[in-house]
Amino acid sequence: MATDHQRILILCKTYPSPSARYVETSCVAGMAEDGRLVRLFPVPFRLVEDDQQFKKWQWVSARVRRAQDDARPESHRVSVDTIQLEGEPLPTRDHWIARREVIKGVPVFDSFSALDAARDADGVTLGLVRPGRLLGLDITPVDNPEWTEDEKAKLLQEQQQGNLFDADEDQRTLKTLKKLPFDFHYRYECQTEAGPVEYRHKVVDWEAGALYWNVHRREDWQAAFRQKFVTEFGDKDVLFLMGTIHRFPKQWLIVSVLYPPRLPEVLARQQPLF
Repeated sequence: MATDHQRILILCKTYPSPSARYVETSCVAGMAEDGRLVRLFPVPFRLVEDDQQFKKWQWVSARVRRAQDDARPESHRVSVDTIQLEGEPLPTRDHWIARREVIKGVPVFDSFSALDAARDADGVTLGLVRPGRLLGLDITPVDNPEWTEDEKAKLLQEQQQGNLFDADEDQRTLKTLKKLPFDFHYRYECQTEAGPVEYRHKVVDWEAGALYWNVHRREDWQAAFRQKFVTEFGDKDVLFLMGTIHRFPKQWLIVSVLYPPRLPEVLARQQPLF
């Protein structure tokens, strides 16, 4: 399988989890220069953590190749030791104009049903969805709030399979990575040909995990969490980057939340929203 050196704009970093029912290790995804959405693995935990290495909305370059052990067309293996950062993350000034401009060619689905239909018809397993309305966020405790030895082994095995670059460092990083003791599920509504339809999907965006650790000691942490992810984001032009699970190809997750501000009416008439 040919390996190409590609530039990729990072749009997604998920919080790692080895749950047999849902998430497989961590997901890093972004947009190639030609507008294709791509999924990258295995990416070491130390490159995913906040303030470590690449960030959301930052261009990187690396050698990647189509994954041979993953039939999802967007999935690529990345040579970790070739990852190079290209400047700072794209700025947010002027209503996120730089970010809007760079991804305006990526298709945006008006409902989850349309995205899932594209999976069924064309094999799409990574795509942007614009929710019509955020209805709420369900916060539920996980069965076991601490990593088990089996979970640790599973995370490392999946991450290092075929790539043993700095395996010892990944082991050390995993020991300091805390497991999220709660799951977060968005409830949202989209307009379809049949009228408004409500959906519910799990959110695994790294930013959700980071926010939890920032507020979890507060008595009102759940209210603070919802204030950010429902109230504040509800006033923005929110997009969900959604992806399927390798072992459960019909199951979707919200792997990243993009939240540009709504354009003032005069600007909205002058330029399209993504």
